[in-house]
Amino acid sequence: MNRKTLYTLTSSQKMMIFVLSMSLYGLSNMFTELIPEFRLGPIELSVEYFAFIPLTLCMLFHPLYAAVGAALGEVIFGELMLGQFGGLGELEKFLTFSFAMYVAGRLVRNPQNRLQVGTAAITGVIIHQLCSSLVDIGKVWIGVEEFEAVPGLAQSVVIVEGVSFLNDVLFSGILFALLPTLYLVPRLYGKIEPLLGIKPRDKSTKYEAAGVISPKLVLSGIALALIAFGAESLSETDWNFGEWDSGLADRLGSGAIWLSIAAAAVVAVIVLLIMRAKRSRSIQTGDESENLPYA
Repeated sequence: MNRKTLYTLTSSQKMMIFVLSMSLYGLSNMFTELIPEFRLGPIELSVEYFAFIPLTLCMLFHPLYAAVGAALGEVIFGELMLGQFGGLGELEKFLTFSFAMYVAGRLVRNPQNRLQVGTAAITGVIIHQLCSSLVDIGKVWIGVEEFEAVPGLAQSVVIVEGVSFLNDVLFSGILFALLPTLYLVPRLYGKIEPLLGIKPRDKSTKYEAAGVISPKLVLSGIALALIAFGAESLSETDWNFGEWDSGLADRLGSGAIWLSIAAAAVVAVIVLLIMRAKRSRSIQTGDESENLPYA
């Protein structure tokens, strides 16, 4: 009687989370391209990403599908829709970002606990930025990329990447990840889940993807980081297959970005309309419980 029930999702619900995360993050990623960068002496302040969108979805829903959907959304709307693709180099961003968001979502057991939410949000940003910085440093040290901020001293990349890491974590990480996530997750908890026909998870249920950072998860992260490093290193050589550029972004300029924004917005609106229609049908038939899966 005291055994906790397993919180699961149906295939259609997982797909809805995936597409919603893909479209919303793809949409936000395009808006960051329109935001200008600012310089304060040697420090460059720029909006890296609106990470609060995938972080919020990962904490409220299944983190795996929300994380992978967001990473794919960046590729589709931030690369392919602009007529360009970086080949193997895109695999590094895809793996590190989706893994970081997944870990952040998995850390949260209670979405109403602001301490858990805040810790998970900044942890996700740190993991992503740290992996990216280590990959960039590794490329210089093994010699596949030239970078010498100080002439004759390749090790200077560590200082440059370290400053960039701190800037991204303290600026984008706090303003566009930590603070919005702290505000949105507790407020949306229990309100957005019913739109997908999902019962909000609580302490009476065992969430299938929530838990502490296990050795298996750490080993998986190391393996993904090594794959990401290998892919990014190969992208700097003649082995970078899959790279292409149609020149659409060059011909249309900012118009290509607005085209991608429109496409992401259409997908997001369609998903939201489908969610609303399913919710209305459930209310009319009085059978809301059929889409609230507890195993």
